[in-house]
Amino acid sequence: MRERRVTAPGARTGWGGAGALLVELAHFARKEAQACLFAGLFFAAVLCVPRAGVLGLPRYDALLLIALAIQAWMLWTGRETRDELKAICLFHGLGFALELFKTSAGIRSWSYPDFAHTQLFGVPLFSGFMYAAVGSYIIQAWRLFDLRVEHHPPYWMAGWVAGLLYLNFFTHHFIGDYRWILAAVALGLYARSRVVFRPHRVDRRMPLSLALVLIGFFLWLAENMGTFLGLWAYPHQLEAWSAVHLTKWSAWSLLVLMSFTIVTHLKHIKARVHVPP
Repeated sequence: MRERRVTAPGARTGWGGAGALLVELAHFARKEAQACLFAGLFFAAVLCVPRAGVLGLPRYDALLLIALAIQAWMLWTGRETRDELKAICLFHGLGFALELFKTSAGIRSWSYPDFAHTQLFGVPLFSGFMYAAVGSYIIQAWRLFDLRVEHHPPYWMAGWVAGLLYLNFFTHHFIGDYRWILAAVALGLYARSRVVFRPHRVDRRMPLSLALVLIGFFLWLAENMGTFLGLWAYPHQLEAWSAVHLTKWSAWSLLVLMSFTIVTHLKHIKARVHVPP
């Protein structure tokens, strides 16, 4: 694995290999925690808000208010920019549209068992923030790690694959699930792509496909915790809780790819827009 060292002026020298690696790992952990700030705070709220609600306010409504408060705080403190907020709202909208479809009559891929004042067609409005949390993580990590992509495929091809992946979440109920075919196409398209990120002073590289699978795995773990706490339930969990099917790991990984594609396109568009001084 090739590395490009970036030494800051006046940086201390003489670190041993192990010591330098520990420093890199410490900075990596710190930046990961910062990138996960919205997701972490929102998940903490899920753990802390009881199912019975707070002060007469139903749980789903309380979670919506907390999510809005976290988002406002991040914007006010400069941890998130207005452009980033716009992108996160896009993730929220795409995710909520998927929720509306998946919980609709005749589909019922999952359901929300509790009551909420803030809901639309039976879907609590806070649910879109679960998808927004994924977008927030990618956006924050991109900035904090000075992330870039080597050997990115043509943007129009990446956009088509991401669009078909999103469409398949809807159409597989009617014309068959083409997830694995699309996943194979995506693997071929991104076979040479690597993400370059800088925890501290050394550029690290990782295959993009590996990064997507790892993020998808942690989202699958979080989904297991969410269903265990009764936030939502799949049909096989209605009588008693059991683990979320392992196939959902692949679904989350593909959703992360779709989210990553949106962020790369927005970054690409912004870089091409001329902003007068």
